[in-house]
Amino acid sequence: MTDARVSPRERLVLTAIIELYIATGEPVASQAVAHTFADREGLSSATVRNVMATLGEAGLLEQPHTSAGRVPTAAAFRYYVEQITQPGRMAAGAQPASSMAQGALPLNSSLLSEARREQIEGSFTGVASSHEYLERTSHVLALISSGLGVALASSTAGQVLEHIHFSRLSAGRVLAVLVTQAGAVQDRVLTLDRELTHMELETAARYLNENFRGWPIERIRAEVARRVEVEREAYHQMLAAVEELCRKGALAGGEDGPALYVDGMANLISAELDRERLRQMLLALEAKQRLVELLTAYVDGRQQEVRVVVGLDQASPAMQDLVLIGAPARLGGANLGTVAVIAPTRIQYQEMIQAVRYIAGLSERILEVPAEQQFH
Repeated sequence: MTDARVSPRERLVLTAIIELYIATGEPVASQAVAHTFADREGLSSATVRNVMATLGEAGLLEQPHTSAGRVPTAAAFRYYVEQITQPGRMAAGAQPASSMAQGALPLNSSLLSEARREQIEGSFTGVASSHEYLERTSHVLALISSGLGVALASSTAGQVLEHIHFSRLSAGRVLAVLVTQAGAVQDRVLTLDRELTHMELETAARYLNENFRGWPIERIRAEVARRVEVEREAYHQMLAAVEELCRKGALAGGEDGPALYVDGMANLISAELDRERLRQMLLALEAKQRLVELLTAYVDGRQQEVRVVVGLDQASPAMQDLVLIGAPARLGGANLGTVAVIAPTRIQYQEMIQAVRYIAGLSERILEVPAEQQFH
């Protein structure tokens, strides 16, 4: 059923049912809907029952076998998202969703309540690197959504080296801090196979900064490997240290792919009553590659918008009753990563769309630190 086929009365009733269901989690009876329209003529319980029957035939409502009430289907939630993301509803200037499956809103529209903004900003106190920002994001989104908070770091493809610094933490452990020309700060603790002295670390950092500043990070790793083979005899000791640091992940990326941060799995466990469906859902969500594919497929890092996808059954049948709300986080015009909530379809859509948008926009402000200040 498309917007053109839903009458104004049907839209009112469907919206009321969805919002009552979100609020209570219980199947919605016609009397409850009629009560919300007590002051409107022509919307008696009998009229509402007739409208609900029509919506049921259209595939927007279903009736659990144990109850006389109705619950919204995934198609109903898609329609609801399409309505709240249209111009004049929630986000001034937003474009209509391209399909009932997805809704998109520009990142610069619509704000959270002051109390929610203060809660979010307080949660990011002390964050100074992209790693900390993404890790904290997954926790904050899980906390305020009662769903799964997910943050995916962008790959190093397209990122350009500005500066790299190494600090010895303890025996065999080194902190690598990498700054891109877009201003992103990435830190990683490396566990080395052999001990490197403070002088070796300084020499390795100086070699990388003097030779590769302005290079795409992906190209640096390949070029270091090439130079190790060509110049090993002339610069054996210095290049051996550089090779060890790069091999252990100093230039982020590598075989394991981009970093993924997930928090709030317990929220989904407590919300799902069907144990077999819960087992299947957790198997799907625990596969890191599945989550990476979900975020990559649905959230376009080149666009500044929030994406809402209701029903993730294309990824896995067990995820048919989940919704993804995600947005790209950017820094200096470059894609820093993706932040998202994965939650049951019974979620406070307007608030969570705004929260994801707001947190995605925080990256520019939180990480806006001049590169030269990162090492003082």
